[in-house]
Amino acid sequence: MAPATADILAKAAHGLASDLLTNTLLTARCPVVFAPAMHTEMWEHPATQANVATLRARGAIVIEPAVGRLTGADSGKGRLPDPAAIFEVCRNVLKGATPDLAGRRVVVSAGGTREAIDPVRFIGNRSSGMQGYALARVAAARGASVTLVAANVSLPDPAGVDVVRVESALQLRETVLAAALDADVVVMAAAVADFRPVAASRTKIKKTGDEPEAIHLTKNPDILAELGERRRAGVKSPAVIAGFAAETDDVLANGQAKMARKGCDLLVVNQVGENLAFGTPDNAATVLVAEGEPVEIPRGPKDDLAGVVWDLIAARLV
Repeated sequence: MAPATADILAKAAHGLASDLLTNTLLTARCPVVFAPAMHTEMWEHPATQANVATLRARGAIVIEPAVGRLTGADSGKGRLPDPAAIFEVCRNVLKGATPDLAGRRVVVSAGGTREAIDPVRFIGNRSSGMQGYALARVAAARGASVTLVAANVSLPDPAGVDVVRVESALQLRETVLAAALDADVVVMAAAVADFRPVAASRTKIKKTGDEPEAIHLTKNPDILAELGERRRAGVKSPAVIAGFAAETDDVLANGQAKMARKGCDLLVVNQVGENLAFGTPDNAATVLVAEGEPVEIPRGPKDDLAGVVWDLIAARLV
């Protein structure tokens, strides 16, 4: 249902059947997806939030509205998501996604961090953010409230997902750790730079006849390991922490060593290289599971891989 107004959400939640549309809703036995659209104050009203909670508890998918310009001069949360994004949610529902994440708050990181050398140049990586966006999109289709921390991604925002944009590893760390305090799940799919320049030049470094000066690097914080350490220390933490490992060789051995260091519940290990993982529409992976056997995911669309990862996460939330 798009757009789903506050009035329609209220009628659906209370089982009213005053017209053909609400009659149809009351007789529907198929999955139902609501794409809300209304002014911010209407969306945030306790009555609307109670109606949304009721619908989600019954198994309906209520997408979070987008943030942007509304019908008047004001802007805020309440804008109808882009039709293509709504279509992606519906497609995932039709592929079998169930609302098993309803009521759960999840945080997903995506993309690749950039560490400034000067105002023009940076140290970065090849991550496009496509796998992280697929994880966020599938989680939303399964009823979760999703915060997507996007590092330098040029993809359209997934429907029903709150997107927070960052650039560097330090910015990503600050945002993820803050969001994790109220999250049930954190999935670190972003490719975080291991190192950053000790100091970035305030002005563009000019090319001269001399050899360039060496760029001295320092370690970036290990966000995934820090999440695990905070949980072990008794800090309020997500019930499930999952990470990604991009490897070029000795994929499984390197993944197992990384999981032992990170202390996460799941580690999705994929091989990267030319036409592998980065920037491609498909992916394959091995999921290492704490106290369990590895799960092989054959090459296929990134949304399919995301679905398997959420299956494994949902099973640990029961």
